[in-house]
Amino acid sequence: MRAVAPRTPVKRWLWNLRAGRIQKTLATTAALSGLPLGFEMYLEHYKGSFGDIWMWSPIVTSPLVSAAGVAGMRSPAAARTVLPAAGAVYALNGVIGTYTHLRGVARKPGGFSEPTYNLVMGPPLLAPGSLILVGAVALLAGIAQRER
Repeated sequence: MRAVAPRTPVKRWLWNLRAGRIQKTLATTAALSGLPLGFEMYLEHYKGSFGDIWMWSPIVTSPLVSAAGVAGMRSPAAARTVLPAAGAVYALNGVIGTYTHLRGVARKPGGFSEPTYNLVMGPPLLAPGSLILVGAVALLAGIAQRER
């Protein structure tokens, strides 16, 4: 006999979560994360005068991952194809950002031998990790089951 989903939204969400059906939730998370992250990165990279061409990359891909997340919320096919592709690009942006931020700290006078100054005043080392996490959420949406 097949179990019937609970009627309240919270209980239904928990029921789907326990059953591994979280595709819409992951797509929604990606959709809601891209634009605020992109805006925050724009402000931070603006402070850095967009001194490196790679600084534009997360600004351009943030709306794309949000749009793919919206498509994944509406369509199971988009959640299995478009959203994971956009998520992979976004996660790759995070990997590139981690490298360029490490390089940015190393290029400051004293590099990593002056951590109390350069880690505070240089590019944030953990910030690109947020792109990797959102990209991973989008990739997971491609393999998760759709909620009922």
